[in-house]
Amino acid sequence: MQTDQKLTAEQAMEARHSVRKYDPNVAIPQGELNEILRLAASAPSSWNLQHWRFLVVTDPAIKQKLLPIAYNQQQVVDAYATIIILGDLEADKAATVVYDQALAKGLVPQQVRDTMISQVENAYKNNPEMARDEAIRNSSYAAMQLMLAAKAKGYDTCPMGGYDKAKLIEALNIPSRYIPSLMLTIGKAAVQAHPTDRLGLDQLVIENSF
Repeated sequence: MQTDQKLTAEQAMEARHSVRKYDPNVAIPQGELNEILRLAASAPSSWNLQHWRFLVVTDPAIKQKLLPIAYNQQQVVDAYATIIILGDLEADKAATVVYDQALAKGLVPQQVRDTMISQVENAYKNNPEMARDEAIRNSSYAAMQLMLAAKAKGYDTCPMGGYDKAKLIEALNIPSRYIPSLMLTIGKAAVQAHPTDRLGLDQLVIENSF
């Protein structure tokens, strides 16, 4: 299915809602899915370590394995893909690669390259909670960007926190280096999401200090 719908960033934000009922007969062309994932991967990250990995499940048999793990939420089967957003607990290992590439392309000088790698090494070494916090935080940036990219291209998504993490790791052989931060379905809605309300800015915004 080729979608003709093009939305601005603002329109995609306004139009995105969590869809739980999908048309199982609608496939996303691989090129479009790759473009959505490419856009998701352009999200910001601490030290540009790009802490996310996308485990994309389209195989019907594997999606069926996910069904009980997701507490029988049918959307993981009916959506074209169920994507597991993974956070990299060892993202610090990417620092040398990231900054060597930046140096080779002339994006940073040698001193900046050395300083940034040293910052990453020291931060991960001296703060035991750093790896998990950064993995979840930064992979969440990519997940949100994925949802907006999908909507801009005419597809629907739903972020899911309701699943058995331990069983998911076992079923999909997820290495200990990665932590599932989110399960996300993507496809074409069979039933549009129900409207939701939002709190006003007067309830959400604190000016300067409490």
